[in-house]
Amino acid sequence: MSAFDRIGVVGAGAWGTALANVAARAGRAVKLWGRDPAQVAEMAARRENARGLPGIALEAGVTPTADLREAAACDAVLLVVPAQVCRAVSGELAPLLAAGTPLVSCAKGIERGTAAFMTDVIRAAAPAARPMVLSGPSFADDVARGLPTAVTLAGEDAALAEALAAALGSSTFRLYHSSDVRGVEIGGAAKNVLAIAAGIVAGRRLGASAGAALTARGFAELQRFGRAFGARADTLTGLSGLGDLILTAGGPQSRNFAFGLALGQTGEVPQGGKLAEGAFTASALVAMAAGRGVEMPVCAAVDAVLSGRLSVDGAIEALMARPQRAEA
Repeated sequence: MSAFDRIGVVGAGAWGTALANVAARAGRAVKLWGRDPAQVAEMAARRENARGLPGIALEAGVTPTADLREAAACDAVLLVVPAQVCRAVSGELAPLLAAGTPLVSCAKGIERGTAAFMTDVIRAAAPAARPMVLSGPSFADDVARGLPTAVTLAGEDAALAEALAAALGSSTFRLYHSSDVRGVEIGGAAKNVLAIAAGIVAGRRLGASAGAALTARGFAELQRFGRAFGARADTLTGLSGLGDLILTAGGPQSRNFAFGLALGQTGEVPQGGKLAEGAFTASALVAMAAGRGVEMPVCAAVDAVLSGRLSVDGAIEALMARPQRAEA
């Protein structure tokens, strides 16, 4: 089993930079790839990602690079790009990766148009790689600063997941390993849509009681969806499911919550600003649920608002007018 001494991080945004610092703190030599040569040169000179994580120094073991080959030549590669460009970037990496290199998706979403999870996208676009996924309750700023965080790393090969988790872990970044790849991916994707709903509730000033009810009923939807797609119950109630939902639905430090907050306040879908993966995932998630006969009224309401089929108030009224039923 490889010692994973060299870690490539593909994507020099906030989360990629945070994970590069994590790997360096664990004693790994890290190549942090960014597409923009000017940004890479600035990071190398300033030892800081001023665009993504201003005020947080890069660890000494992090080497910024604009050469994708350098990141691909590492013992494992963390793919830290938005879900909707995962296929394109995986395709760029494919001819550069040695056979069997772990390629770890660090995005939380479902591909629009194909309804594919990220490890399936990697499998199709970079067939020689070994797809894995890292997910859990983690804000980039907290992780980059070295605040205590715990996440889950999943791969079909349990021994490989355990070895890579050990290589990346440190006193402030704890990784639990799992073989339930699908369960970890489902938690990360679904919680983003639910966080938008939580933000809408806050933006409409519906109160803490409504927020708690939304989170609880939303988690019930996440569990139903997970069971339908073969996720393990302990994964859904763990870090990458319930844990990440609690964090992401908890306040505006979450991009998806902030997106929903603005939507609730104005009644208009926000344009521009920071990426909210849930806005792209909602339609695919709801369509997949319908295909398996899974009821997800909260997620469906978010999708209806984002697509313009319902107003924010109309969606809230529709949810509250649903027939009374036993809690399950």
